[in-house]
Amino acid sequence: MVKMANILNIETSTQVCSVALASEGQVLEHHENYDGQTHATLLSAFVNDALRYARTREIKLDAVAVSIGPGSYTGLRIGLSEAKGLAFGLDIPLIAVNTLQLLTVSTMFNHFMEDDVLYAPMIDARRMEVYTAVYDPALNAVVEPRPLILDEESFAEVLAMQTVVFMGDGSDKAREVIKHPNARFIEGIKPVAIDMIALSERAFRNGEFADVAYSTPLYLKEFQATVPRNKVLNLQ
Repeated sequence: MVKMANILNIETSTQVCSVALASEGQVLEHHENYDGQTHATLLSAFVNDALRYARTREIKLDAVAVSIGPGSYTGLRIGLSEAKGLAFGLDIPLIAVNTLQLLTVSTMFNHFMEDDVLYAPMIDARRMEVYTAVYDPALNAVVEPRPLILDEESFAEVLAMQTVVFMGDGSDKAREVIKHPNARFIEGIKPVAIDMIALSERAFRNGEFADVAYSTPLYLKEFQATVPRNKVLNLQ
């Protein structure tokens, strides 16, 4: 029998900041905050609470997992930095979880779906752009992760073949333009640390670890800084 690992899961890819400590497939300690823009102040406190829980119960961490993106540039950097520090300081492996796969798993956990549907997780980007992919129920990529500017023809090829379930904070924009009868939209799916557990445990069993020194977030495209308004107007 394969021993289940003790893993600390960290998720900061969107406005949600969450941490979950799992042991043998069970959630022992978890914290979530949905207020947004609080990752820098809350994450360390959530992690410290989880570590304190583990320490007082003599639970030794086997790995730390972090949602690697795509998502918020700032949130991803904060989460990965915290996870790297823990992995290095505790001398344990680092696990990188794809956020789009996480959204897909969250949907499968929380909603009954037919076996033949496809999943199109979406994370909001600028204007009509999203970060997205298409997965089958085994998490095989039918469409690889990419940035996409949405229009009425988006996903037309896969929608012509079978039902596609859209979810994530970018799916609201997709609902406005994708009207195909095979498109199904599910609201309220957010990436949270609790739903990372199945993915992080699978990675641990398979020995799929990230490089603590050189791992970077999965941005999918280069960062585009916003030009301050006074610069646009040539004001000093």
